Parts: sequence; structure tokens; C-alpha cells
Amino acid sequence: MEFERDTIISYDTVAEVTLCQEETLESIVPDACPDILRIVDVCGQATISGKQAREGSAQVTGMVRASILYQPEGGGGLRRMEAGLPFTCQAEAPGLTERGTVFARPRLRSAEARALNPRKVLLRVDLAVDITACQPVERPICGGVTGSEEEGLCQRQFRGEHYQLCAVQEKPFTFSDQVRLQGTGESPVLLAVRAQPVCTESKLIGSKLIFKGMVELYLLLQEMEGGLSAAHESMPFSQIIEVTGAGEEGDCLVEVEVASLQCDQIPGDGRELDVTLELLAQAQVYSRRPVTLLQDLYSTSSLMEVERENQPLCSLTDQSVRPQAVRELLETGEMVRSIVDARLALGQVRQSREGKELVLTTEACVTVLYLDENELVQCVRRSLPVTCRLECPEGAKCSCFCACPGEVFAAPAAGGVEVRFTVEFHCMTTETTAVPTVTSAQLGEARNAGEGQRPSVVLRMPSPGEELWDIAKAHGTTMEQILQANELEEDALPFGRMLLIPSTR
Repeated sequence: MEFERDTIISYDTVAEVTLCQEETLESIVPDACPDILRIVDVCGQATISGKQAREGSAQVTGMVRASILYQPEGGGGLRRMEAGLPFTCQAEAPGLTERGTVFARPRLRSAEARALNPRKVLLRVDLAVDITACQPVERPICGGVTGSEEEGLCQRQFRGEHYQLCAVQEKPFTFSDQVRLQGTGESPVLLAVRAQPVCTESKLIGSKLIFKGMVELYLLLQEMEGGLSAAHESMPFSQIIEVTGAGEEGDCLVEVEVASLQCDQIPGDGRELDVTLELLAQAQVYSRRPVTLLQDLYSTSSLMEVERENQPLCSLTDQSVRPQAVRELLETGEMVRSIVDARLALGQVRQSREGKELVLTTEACVTVLYLDENELVQCVRRSLPVTCRLECPEGAKCSCFCACPGEVFAAPAAGGVEVRFTVEFHCMTTETTAVPTVTSAQLGEARNAGEGQRPSVVLRMPSPGEELWDIAKAHGTTMEQILQANELEEDALPFGRMLLIPSTR
């Protein structure tokens, strides 16, 4: 008796969490900058510096680059003061080892600053870091058994598929481009810049994962006469990652994060910007693997000792992008003359259940810069809950992240600022089923040893819910012999009918 063995090689997601934390920093105004009269806004970019898989935990380090915009004493346009806040976060990941892989998505939910005195500020930032930890695993499985005719082996097999994370890979790359700002005249002052890379397309060709996307660059400018304006530029990129262990039919998930951002005005022409980014592409590839499992085994000639275990098999039940449109009034308590800039940051995705539905909720932190009736720059912030409902079976697992696919539209309205934007919920729902399987077996003594001669035929009434396999196994015969003896064509048992159970000799 020989077993047909195979191995499922994949990755287990041992942690999938969002960590939220605050970081604070006291900073002195540089000598070259004037005293602070009033802080207007804080713009920032969260970047990723490093990731590390440890025994039972995942660690992520990064930096928040913040631009504090303030009105100086003595009048004049806005001034910028820069500060950097390093951060470290650690998530528990039972089962993770140094062989594992950690993916991270840090983002700045909100930032604010308070002037302790005209030369000193207290900066506070609110971070959210999505952490996914993947551990490589090898699961041996038994698909069947072969033996001699004398052994009289009967086997029951399960044929299905396993939806698995078959490959994880990452690639750091440098992206650079030149951007021409609209307008003429003297060079504007670059007050703030932030970048948002978005992967728009990915495809597997052989062992190569080709992905394309855009870096959305958002700029806040101040013209020499003091006027403020916002600019938006889209810069395309494309890259190739070598991926092994995935077929061309795999489902690809590629996320691109910012490791560093440098945006400089070119000397002699301040409307020409030189943009350089260090980016990190993080790829996960899922595939459907056909699986054959040995579910049950017996011998018609001998007793048998069988060892069993449950084999978890995963199936994909839903994979979708669900956009949710938001329209809200941000009250300001004063007249809004015009809008300067609007931006959005997304927080943690929380899950709760209402009957058969899964309710997904995230917080959208909206910030709008505007000019009041006195032409002074003001800032209004509001955290808005955004909800998405998803039909999800009990016991299923839903992995979800949110993104804002476009710009935030803001306009003056009675009582404040009206904002409109869309939040996309990217959902993947899976179900795991435990399939009983045979891992090993050993033939024992003959079935009729010490029992004398067995009857050649037994009459038997099937019990409710009993299958033909169960009856054949209990009596040490085969399903085919029972079907033939009772002139049945299918293995569905007739209700309320006695069966002839022939013995195997």
C-alpha cells in the first residue's frame, strides 16, 4: 500500500491589523524664519523607512514629514516651517518568523500644531499603519492510495480547489520626473507637497508581474503677490517584479508606498519642478490550486488503522470595489469667500455585523483651506464616518482597505464649505472549510479472523442520512457490489427499501 502525497506551498496571513498612534514633537522656529503670529495649517506625508519580521511580531518604521504653515508677526504671506517625526510601531503576529514578509501602508490621518510661544511649536500627528504579515507554509497532503488486488483497498476522494496566497514580493524603485507649473511671471513659493502613488493595472506574464500606475502630486503654492493656489499633477510609472510560484491566472494586489519625496524648484525657472521619489511596491498574488484529498479508506479483506486530520481549504466568495459617495457641509461660522485647497485622509476600517450583513466603517478626515471675508487664510477640519454594507456569511473573513480615487471637491456654501468625494472599499471575502482527510493507514488482521464464516448476503435497511459508502465500509464490501446486487444505477439510496449487502470473498 503506497500513498500518493503532495505538498501545498503557500503563505498564511498571520496578522492583518491597523495600528493607530500619536506622535508629538516640540520644535524651535529656525533663526531665518520670523516669529509666529498664527498657525494656519499642517500638511504632511507619512513615509515608510523599514519593515522587519520577527518571532511573533511585525515591526514597521517610518517618518512623517510635516510642513507647518503660519502667518508671521509683522504681516506678509504665509511662511513654512518643516519638521520630521520618526515613528515605530509593532504588531503581534503569532506564527510569524524571520522567514516571513511584512507589508505596511502608513498614512497621516491628521496633523495639528500649537504655538507655545512665537519661537516654539508643539506638533502632534495622528497615524494609521496597516500591517499585513505573511508566513510561508508547507502543508503535506495525501491525494490517494495504490495497492494490490489482494489488499482490497477502497478509497474516497475529495476534489476541489484551494484559494491561496501563492506569492509575495516587493521591489523598491526610484521615480523621477519634471513638472511644469501653470502661469507666468515670478516663481511661486512652494509651501507644501504630498504624493499619492496608485497602482491602476497589474498583470502576470510568465514569471513577471507587470504593473502600472500614477503618482498623484498635490502642491500648495503662494505667488509673489501673496495669493494662494493649489496644483495637481499626475505622473505615470510602470515596473516589473519577478514572481515565482504563481500562474498567469493569478489575482494580483499591488500597493505602492512612498519611502522618500524630494520636490525642488529648478534654479532660474521656479515654475519647473524636479520631483524624485523613492517608492516601494508590495505585491501579493492569489491563485486557485486544484486539490485532491484522500477523505476515507478501508480494505475489504483486512481491518485497518487510519490516522486522520482536517485539511483547511479556502474559497473566494467575493472580490469587489464598492464606491461610496459622500456629500457634506463643513460649518465654519463665517462667510467663505473662496476655496484654496482641500484634502482627505482615511483612517482605520472597522467591521461589525448586522444579521447577514457586514458593516464596514472608516473615518474620512477632511481638511479645507479657504479665504474668509477679510481675505485671511483659514482652515476647517472634520472627521466624517463613511459606511459600506456587504453581504457576508457567518464565519467568513473579509479583508478590506479604503482609498480615495479622485480629488476632494469643495465649494463655498451657506454656513460653510460643501465637500464632495468618493471613498472606495476594496473587499475580499473568503471562507475556510475543514475537510477530513486520511494522513496514513496500516493494514491489520483479516476481517473474518476468529469470527468463522461470514454470511454471503445481509439484508439491511439504510438509516436516515446514511450513505452508500458508509454501508459498504461497515460490511467490508464495495459500493459497486451493492449497486449490482440491488440493480441500482446511482449511489443514491432508495428510501424505505431493504438492501442486499453481499460480502466480498
